[in-house]
Amino acid sequence: MKLTLRPLERKDLPFVHALDNERHTMAFWFEEPYESLDELTNLYDKYIHDDDERRFVIDVGDRFAGIIELVNINFIHRTTEIQIIIKSDFQGFGLAKIAMFKGMDYAFNILNMHKIYLYVDAENHKALHIYQELGFIQEGILRRHFFVEGTYHDSIIMGIFSDEIQKKP
Repeated sequence: MKLTLRPLERKDLPFVHALDNERHTMAFWFEEPYESLDELTNLYDKYIHDDDERRFVIDVGDRFAGIIELVNINFIHRTTEIQIIIKSDFQGFGLAKIAMFKGMDYAFNILNMHKIYLYVDAENHKALHIYQELGFIQEGILRRHFFVEGTYHDSIIMGIFSDEIQKKP
């Protein structure tokens, strides 16, 4: 499967909307699975030219497979948070690791970031494994930090510096 990243476009919003309303998916992003397409379109219009964010579509062939985002980009401290969602029918093929590596490459080699960090549910063992394979190091635990599906979850914060990135997976 050939995976490419490209900038998020208005035409992608229906796919993002479907992802944003999947309860199980959004639980891993610690967000409420409730967003109207109008709300998403308004957010897109509001933030499309925001220098603090970069949003990419993960394409496999010509099919929408997910999104990867660099958010809270700080050009003074050269840090950014990375987030990823892979559609359920594209999971299990190693795409998350490849997409994460491409997103990290963009952050380090295009945006000149010094550090990338992320938050992950302590119970999301598959994601933890991928992030560790990519070189992310656990920096701390936020105890009972997020309320998801009726219970509080611990969140692990992980980070990687530009000089720690490993070669292509």
